[in-house]
Amino acid sequence: MKQIANYPIDTNTPSDVLCIILGGGRGSRLWPLTKSRAKPAVPIGGKYRLIDIPLSNCLHSGINRIAVLTQFNSVSLHRHIAQTYHFGLFDAGWVQILAAEQTSSISDWYQGTADAVRKQLPEILAVGTGHVLILAGDQLYRMDYSRMFEQHLASKADVTVAVKPVSSEDASRFGVLKENRHGRITDFVEKPKNEALLKSFVHDNGDTSLPYRGSMGLYLFRTEALVELLDSEFIDFGGHLIPAAIPAYRTMSHTFTGYWEDIGTIRSFFDANLSLIAPNPAYNFFHDATHPIYTRPRFLPGCRIQDVHLNRVLLADGCIIEASELHNTLVGNRSIIGRDVALRDTVLMGADYYEEEVRKPTPNAPAIGIGEGSRICNAIIDKNARIGTNVRIEPFPRGTDLDATEWAVRDGIVIVPKNAVIPDGTVILPHRKS
Repeated sequence: MKQIANYPIDTNTPSDVLCIILGGGRGSRLWPLTKSRAKPAVPIGGKYRLIDIPLSNCLHSGINRIAVLTQFNSVSLHRHIAQTYHFGLFDAGWVQILAAEQTSSISDWYQGTADAVRKQLPEILAVGTGHVLILAGDQLYRMDYSRMFEQHLASKADVTVAVKPVSSEDASRFGVLKENRHGRITDFVEKPKNEALLKSFVHDNGDTSLPYRGSMGLYLFRTEALVELLDSEFIDFGGHLIPAAIPAYRTMSHTFTGYWEDIGTIRSFFDANLSLIAPNPAYNFFHDATHPIYTRPRFLPGCRIQDVHLNRVLLADGCIIEASELHNTLVGNRSIIGRDVALRDTVLMGADYYEEEVRKPTPNAPAIGIGEGSRICNAIIDKNARIGTNVRIEPFPRGTDLDATEWAVRDGIVIVPKNAVIPDGTVILPHRKS
């Protein structure tokens, strides 16, 4: 591979960047939230979806040509993007779906992140941008990519990797790297499990609590460099393509120190949602009124609340709550909560519609929402779930994984999947020894 030639800095702007958002993975670690939807379509924050985060970051960064690569359970993701991200007739920007497909020359599906981009190279090259930004569709953060792009140009990089300082406990979950004093990456290993190898990547930055440099899975390429690197059998960016780029291309790091969370597991999803309820959350949807996180406008009415005790609650639109008690709970759009209900440490995703808009799955099924007298703690209640009266859900020990017909447990958190029905009087709690 040859070194890509330098380029003039003053001719490049964020509009010369095509963003590719990877949204096609199976999302097995977020099961059963991904039972009927792609990871980027998973709801977060009561009214948003994960895909809204990178899309909003792009638009606020001046990057308005965006392609989302999809493969598994992508219908709801396609629908959300189509209903949300509209550009004017005379606007050069767009958000489009690049779905995995079988053609006369391609007979298999995406095999990994790099392979997914390789299979869409004709579409990518047709856009004609000089640079390609690769993002994940399942991370929670705010980032101005134009700053990364400016550094990419100033350092004459072929590849720029977004990195953040990470702790010793978290380092094995990341791709970790070494770099010289100029920020050029000299070595990279993806999710190292060998303790001796990991220690060799300790970065002397004066902060012993964050001694490693971890890749965020955000990559900015000169298009020519990306094309050359994909002329290979590399399957993934972190595991294959980035390590191969280091000796042959000018591969630089861009440090990000703000809040960033990879929503890769049920526990991280649960904790990230509940952290939004804190008085001063690390990630704040109220952060900047001029740079909002965009999502589909639903034109819902204000919430109707009667005789309710709320303590540390994030409440979305169109909810009806009567004579109940909610503590440390996130309540999504159109949530209906009956009388004498107690919710604690719970993520309630709400509903896609109100009861009168649909037909019940069976005549005796509970209504959408939480039935009277129910007690729920440490749970995720997905959209359109029907929780009957006097249902009891209690926490399981951390590390517990179980699967039942209408519910599951992951790392001790009870999940009621989308459209599930929990009959009146159901009790979900761990078996206790007498």
